[in-house]
Amino acid sequence: MRGMINRIAGVFARRGYNIESLAVGLNKDKALFTIVVSGTEKILTKVVEQLYKLVNVIQVDDLSKEPQVERELMLIKLNVEPEQRLEVMGLVDIFRAKVVDLSDHTLTVEVTGDPGKIAAVQRNLSKFGIKEVARTGKIALRREKMGQTAPFWRFSVASYPDLEVKMPSKSTLSTAKTTSGDSEESSQGDVYPVESYESFSMNQILDAHWGAMTDSDPTGFCSHTLSILVNDSPGVLNVVPGVFARRGYNIQSLAVGPAEKMGTSRITTVVPGNDESIAKLVQQLYKLIDVYEVQDLTHLPFAARELMIIKVAGNTSARRDILDIAEDVFRAKTVDVSGHTITLQLTGDLDKMVALQRLLEPYGICEIARTGRVALCRESGVDSKYLRGYSLPG
Repeated sequence: MRGMINRIAGVFARRGYNIESLAVGLNKDKALFTIVVSGTEKILTKVVEQLYKLVNVIQVDDLSKEPQVERELMLIKLNVEPEQRLEVMGLVDIFRAKVVDLSDHTLTVEVTGDPGKIAAVQRNLSKFGIKEVARTGKIALRREKMGQTAPFWRFSVASYPDLEVKMPSKSTLSTAKTTSGDSEESSQGDVYPVESYESFSMNQILDAHWGAMTDSDPTGFCSHTLSILVNDSPGVLNVVPGVFARRGYNIQSLAVGPAEKMGTSRITTVVPGNDESIAKLVQQLYKLIDVYEVQDLTHLPFAARELMIIKVAGNTSARRDILDIAEDVFRAKTVDVSGHTITLQLTGDLDKMVALQRLLEPYGICEIARTGRVALCRESGVDSKYLRGYSLPG
């Protein structure tokens, strides 16, 4: 998987395409890229042909003409004085957004929706003064038609030997063992399994769960969250990740979307390393012409979110159980229902998404689309990671 982001972005860059947004959702052995570009159907057909020539590309789907569930996640930081907060909170309620940070003169909001909703939120909040914006790329899944069969591959987390000890009993799961006799069935799986947190592999370049690492390692080795403000021009998504690839850095998470200023984009990426090595990496990034600003948020209080759309195989008898788990416990939202599937939307941190995916595995997961992490510094100075598990004396 080394350099995969560069090679995919390079296919578009060599043909002069400007990637409007890009989201990469990572799991144990697969990465799903959702890319938004504009162009004629004839040229895009040629781009798809070139993508299929890349070694690790398994499947390319053009969803532009398909009924689809499309979602995007945005963190937006506003310059808001105390007397303006009531008006802002009214807009937050209208758009069903959430306040994730509040200081004396700023307010940070999380909002999820289709691109039209995101644009409307940004337009209505712009009068207060937008300080920073971090957006994921758009992710999308095809809407299932009534009466048709969903792309359900009967593929579950239990098919991975290193996770079998963590799975429920065989009577509650439909397992697919990865033995030589079952290799034909398992090779069809397009479901992204969840990797055990206890078995990190240093050889994996794209790894979903590096983001769970903390700075408790005595060597100082941990996951660093970088926010990179770049010029919005063709080839930027080929050049910036190229700096990481040439120095052997594992890109664990990547999200790209328009920034607060016209003509700029913000890349939020997660890479492992110690403070010294990441500082050198930041210096190299600043040498690029299209890079305006690089901020390492790792040791600062920051708000971070990811977005996932998950399609679950569920008939009428199982639907109530699935909704009880997803909506009541995880506060997920139902965004599409057919006679045989339920599509859910979930925002939060990586642990939350892994937990939901584990609980829904017994019902059968059809497809998953996930963004990388987006993050903004908390102006309030409150570091929420230290509040987890804290309880009042009693």
